[in-house]
Amino acid sequence: MSTPHIDAAPDSIADTVLLPGDPLRARHIARAFLDDAIQVTARRNMLGFTGIHRGRRISIMGSGMGIASTAIYATELIRAYGVRRLIRVGTCGGIGDASLGEVLLAQSASTDSRFNRLAFGDLDLAACADFGLLESAVTTAARLGIATRVSAVFSTDTFYDESAGRIELLRRHGIRGVEMEAAGLYGLAMREGVQALAILTVSDHLEHDTHLSPDEREQGLGCMAQLALESALAVVD
Repeated sequence: MSTPHIDAAPDSIADTVLLPGDPLRARHIARAFLDDAIQVTARRNMLGFTGIHRGRRISIMGSGMGIASTAIYATELIRAYGVRRLIRVGTCGGIGDASLGEVLLAQSASTDSRFNRLAFGDLDLAACADFGLLESAVTTAARLGIATRVSAVFSTDTFYDESAGRIELLRRHGIRGVEMEAAGLYGLAMREGVQALAILTVSDHLEHDTHLSPDEREQGLGCMAQLALESALAVVD
């Protein structure tokens, strides 16, 4: 089996896939957390791996940056490879009382993108995480001693955004994280009838101009990967 963007063989991708944006992060997570990990796709250098975590097959694949890129890979994973569970692991910019290094579980994702509107009759879709995955992440984080917060996030199409008053508007609506993928992933998952969740580490604070160090980013990635893997296993069980 092959798609325009994935060259994996049939049955080489598990029904649960972690989606870091960076394909090199996918490789790092696979090597660090999976047993017997093998590379299953490298088309366009978007690396994907499948291995075993505590007796279960799990795949990890890069998704690129932004809703458009993530939606391409997620759609092909769902429709061509039968993936039923997608967990984004990435970083976000913090707003308001969000703290550097804090792990946000994105309950909902607002957006300035028209991606969901185009598929939802030009109406506003409430793009939400799957409750089962979200609940599993909350309980798993407590069991592992990983501090998390369930929060609304905002998915933007513009990385360098200088819109006047945008941050204040988001803060007033209780949004604590800004990233570029969750709203599209959630909308797609809702339409396709699969589970999706975004787990995000606050790597930069958009109001305080503070940033995690490279070592702190690496620690945050490991923490998110562990939480995502254990949460997925709990749902499968």
